[in-house]
Amino acid sequence: MIIVMNKDARHEDIENVLMLVQKLGLEFSILNNEEKTIILTQQSYDLNSDLIKALPKVEYVVTLNEDYKLVYKNINNLETKIKVGDCLIGGKEITFIAGPCSIESKEQLFKIANHLKNSGVKIIRAGAFKFRTSPYSFQGLGYKGLELLRELKEETGLYVISEILDHHDLPYFEKVVDILQIGARNMHNINLLKAVGESHLPVLLKRSYSATLKEFLFSAEYILMGGNKNVILCERGIRTFSDYTRNTLDISIVPAIKQRSHLPVIVDPSHATGKRDLVIPVSLAAIAAGADGLMVEVHHQPDLAYSDSEQAIRLEQFDELIRRSRKIAEAIGRKF
Repeated sequence: MIIVMNKDARHEDIENVLMLVQKLGLEFSILNNEEKTIILTQQSYDLNSDLIKALPKVEYVVTLNEDYKLVYKNINNLETKIKVGDCLIGGKEITFIAGPCSIESKEQLFKIANHLKNSGVKIIRAGAFKFRTSPYSFQGLGYKGLELLRELKEETGLYVISEILDHHDLPYFEKVVDILQIGARNMHNINLLKAVGESHLPVLLKRSYSATLKEFLFSAEYILMGGNKNVILCERGIRTFSDYTRNTLDISIVPAIKQRSHLPVIVDPSHATGKRDLVIPVSLAAIAAGADGLMVEVHHQPDLAYSDSEQAIRLEQFDELIRRSRKIAEAIGRKF
């Protein structure tokens, strides 16, 4: 159950509510929002919520049918907007995150980054550590890759998102990146979720390729429980019987999340399709469905890329994506 206090509630008003909650034998926790105090209690199916609603300065009470609480839409009347420098993820704006799957060299990273910056991109994605299915695949440059990202930020002013694989590496990432990425394979890594929940950095959480909507939101709940309110949900396709694409984009999860959660949601069309020529049309569909942004893999020589070469689009394709996306955004009342 969620009890939202009026912004004018005094300490005495909050104490009155807590006294009743304790009298009813319910455990509780307190979340201090920017303007309001929110009291979370365990679910009680035989409790008449009117008892609490009648108390002074109680704005409203939500009895949840779902077990997640912090990601639930009714906690915030407004959609959460996440600020990364001068970028705002959520709201009316559509955010583009783009870059190579993995950092291969300084020359490769800076060439792609400079093109993206000239195209209006402010957030670059680039993997320093790569979680690969095969132990013989390129695993990334590791800490050297993080150092290259630091140099890139200093020279270009771009903001950086990169995937963290191990919670022990969090101190190193916090010195470099602007957004922490939790990959699909680590969506169920509770220790990692708890660790980034205590970080001051925004977190982009990717949906596992077999996760239900409820499981996806539960993973986000772990991060929010740690105190980190800046979580971005990312749909990147799920595994189905289809063998034509790498995964199957669950486009319906975008509006489904919007109905249930206040968190922004973006789509990764590169992993969803696994095919370069499908990235643009799927991206346009994601924007039309209400996604707050896209995360796209881009490479100046995709056929020679060390990882995910088939799904990385060329630089000129990315520019085409920007042009066509702008038209879709305008048609649905969104903007860049």
